[in-house]
Amino acid sequence: MRRNSRSIRTLTLLTAIAGAAIGAAPALGQSYESYGVFCANRRIVVDSRPEEQMSSGRSACQLRRFPSRSAAENFARSNFGGVGASCSCR
Repeated sequence: MRRNSRSIRTLTLLTAIAGAAIGAAPALGQSYESYGVFCANRRIVVDSRPEEQMSSGRSACQLRRFPSRSAAENFARSNFGGVGASCSCR
């Protein structure tokens, strides 16, 4: 009886660990949205698109990337005068 009880506890523990691993799997591959501060067409822009997409077909360079839109806008305001201010990619 003691051996059977131990086996059940071990099986329960392994099942719990496997369930936790399966539940965490989608979170591991999940990408989080971030916001870049760009100089695009000589104006400061905040956008969630990647630098490659922003640069496609226009004059644009990424100045910095942030985890939130408000942080990106604060950076743009503090360093360039805000979204829409003039800039250069030089």
